[in-house]
Amino acid sequence: MGILSRMGLIVKTKASKLLDRYEDPREVLDYSYEKQLELIREVRKGIARVATSKKRLEIQKRKLEAQMEKLDVQARRAVEMGKEELARVALERKIALRSQISQLDGEIATLTAEQQRLEHTHGKLAQKIELFRARKEVLKARYTAAEAKSEVAESLSGISEEMADVGLALERAEEKTEQMSARAEALDELMESGVLDDLSVREDDIDSKLEELSASAELERELERLKSEAKED
Repeated sequence: MGILSRMGLIVKTKASKLLDRYEDPREVLDYSYEKQLELIREVRKGIARVATSKKRLEIQKRKLEAQMEKLDVQARRAVEMGKEELARVALERKIALRSQISQLDGEIATLTAEQQRLEHTHGKLAQKIELFRARKEVLKARYTAAEAKSEVAESLSGISEEMADVGLALERAEEKTEQMSARAEALDELMESGVLDDLSVREDDIDSKLEELSASAELERELERLKSEAKED
């Protein structure tokens, strides 16, 4: 497969996925239903056109039949009056009209058959469209329900993630609380056992001893000074 062919395949695949993502089956079903309604409307128009044409031919046939009857009467009168040539002309016209009427009968029969065929097609098509309409409404309802279910599932999924974060925060808070509680209990135990008091006392004793040593050293210096002054006197 060439590079262009592969690129074309990739583009078609991407386009198909994009259409699948944004295509709403309910809109597709409604569109298909409307196209079928357009088709049956065209069939009805065809039936109406055929029926109109047939009616026009039937009217024309009745006019020709009326002319035939008139010519027949004229031919009879001509014979009664001894006008054989005139009777012959009337009969020739009558025969010509009879031929036209025969042709009209054939055309009317053809149109009648066509009208019956279209009416039969219309009946079958109307039945199929009604079945499609009922099926369409069921599928639309199922899709709407599935869509709502999917949205609820997505919402619940988001809530689950949030609850997981909340649960983690609670665990950390509980852990911190337990640590603080353990520390407080340990301090309480040390206080009760006197360990903390001893430490503070020991620190105070050291300070006192240091002060005593400092005072003793100062005392010794003063004593040495007095001794030195006494010797000089």
